[in-house]
Amino acid sequence: MGIGGSILLIVIGAILTFALNVRVGFLNLDLVGWIMMAAGLLGLIVTTWIWSSRRRQVVSESPAGYRRVEERTEVDPYEPL
Repeated sequence: MGIGGSILLIVIGAILTFALNVRVGFLNLDLVGWIMMAAGLLGLIVTTWIWSSRRRQVVSESPAGYRRVEERTEVDPYEPL
């Protein structure tokens, strides 16, 4: 779902629950808002858990043994000897 979708569900659910005083015949908008906020919170928790578990897996590729480094002195071909 992602962080953005989860926050969107929480915001829309809060608007339905706390800001609207509209009666729909068979539909309880307060209950729908609470369900949307719970789904958004659950999605936020799951997304955070998935992203945090990805950060724990660190792959480090280091060379085995010592590396040999040689220093070269370059000669400028345009410089007179």
